[in-house]
Amino acid sequence: MTMENDYKAGVAAGHAATAEAAYSILHEGGNAFDAAIAGFLAACVAEPVLSSLGGGGFMAVKPVGKDTEVFDFFTETPLKRPVRDDVDFRPIDVDFGTTVQEFHIGMGAVATPGAVAGIFDVHRALGRMPMTEIIEPAVKLAKSGIMMNAFQAYLLGIVGPIYTASASARTLFCRNGESMLLQDGDLFHPEPFADFLQALAVEGPELFYLGDVAARIAGMDGVTIGRDDLSRYKVERRRPLHGRIKGHDVYLNPPPAIGGALIDFKLRALDTSDLMPAHALSASHARVLAEIMDVCNRVRAESGIDHDPSVGAAAISKARHHPSAYRGTTHISVADKDGNLAALTVSNGEGCGHIVPGTGIMLNNMLGEDDLNAAGFFNWPEGVRLSSMMTPGILIGPDGSSTAFGSGGSNRIRTALTQVILNLALFGMRVDEAVEAPRMHLEGQKLSIEPGIDTDAIGWPGEVQAWPARNMFFGGVHLIKRDPAGRVTGTGDPRRDGVFLGL
Repeated sequence: MTMENDYKAGVAAGHAATAEAAYSILHEGGNAFDAAIAGFLAACVAEPVLSSLGGGGFMAVKPVGKDTEVFDFFTETPLKRPVRDDVDFRPIDVDFGTTVQEFHIGMGAVATPGAVAGIFDVHRALGRMPMTEIIEPAVKLAKSGIMMNAFQAYLLGIVGPIYTASASARTLFCRNGESMLLQDGDLFHPEPFADFLQALAVEGPELFYLGDVAARIAGMDGVTIGRDDLSRYKVERRRPLHGRIKGHDVYLNPPPAIGGALIDFKLRALDTSDLMPAHALSASHARVLAEIMDVCNRVRAESGIDHDPSVGAAAISKARHHPSAYRGTTHISVADKDGNLAALTVSNGEGCGHIVPGTGIMLNNMLGEDDLNAAGFFNWPEGVRLSSMMTPGILIGPDGSSTAFGSGGSNRIRTALTQVILNLALFGMRVDEAVEAPRMHLEGQKLSIEPGIDTDAIGWPGEVQAWPARNMFFGGVHLIKRDPAGRVTGTGDPRRDGVFLGL
């Protein structure tokens, strides 16, 4: 959903309640960073399958007059690798309709969460309003409850075996705490989360990493992480990758995250390609883009990639010791009237199936992901930051315009954002056009394409899957743009129930 007017600030997010929480903070005098935090906390209630303080994420920030920076508060592997049989770790099957996929859940799948540390570090560095005020929209939402909409109920249904896996999860996510998941129109009412937020705002992150909540996490049956893992966690502030495309500067999430390096590689290849056509929806455009996706996939898979001439490929090679986690995500982009920009992407994996007692927080299942366990489960390196495809970023135009962007979409994040950046920087589309334009994604030699691109004219030699309609499979890009005159436009991706609010 897109709105255009003479706005000086705004927020784009994946749920109306998420956007409204951030909007209310902007309206009350908070800055973009305060608003992004408020939106994230509200998303933990409104988008509970995609957002949790039991996971982690990244925030790309562009304070007015300062350089772009990335706050990395993603999850970490434990300091000590346990024996598999000593922890709670089990497979479950999730039915996506077209395929059934195995996930691993339980307290043995939990990596050290970074989200709580992340919001407080961002707030200390850049925030304006007191945290006790920033949490209020989420507190009110959790106390009153929120009606599940069709999209959130659909997501909950897909991962139902996770959200019915324990009595603590069923209490929150099932009707009457029994076995039937909440449906469209049912009230999701996580009151313990409201109490936790109020205590957290007063006591600070020490409550989660050193205090009572840390003790509760470490005391949960079959848990992998301990109090030493929680007490040592630190947020990393990183310089972003800096790329260029047709005169635009692109600032992306750097290693150990891998998504920014993949996007940067593709943008550099496209920027120097003489074959890139002038029309974004042409078959020749789609063919060139698919070929670059294929090259990028092969570069990513090759060994000795650090000597590749592409800066992006060299950056990818530096991430080889950081296992990757790519699962469910959501994104929030915020611009305030002072000129600050924030792009926040967060993930909880699919969730481990257990709620931390007294908090309403489901912990992540990042250690249960196949992507980071190529050598087999419980063979991950100890005490390292996990990698991620999440890529919040900032795009600066040659005219002085600035755009905050990011996407959910697991492994499709890199292709979704590449295409939206091209639509903005190369084809000069409005923000709504750039996000709503049809997308494609290459996985192996299978090219998935949304309607609006001529699949036959592309002539792709591998398998082609033509989707019947726009689909959340292709990501959920929520972005905010400020033009040189200070006017703000934005859009929420309709593929993921996106919302834009301006003021």
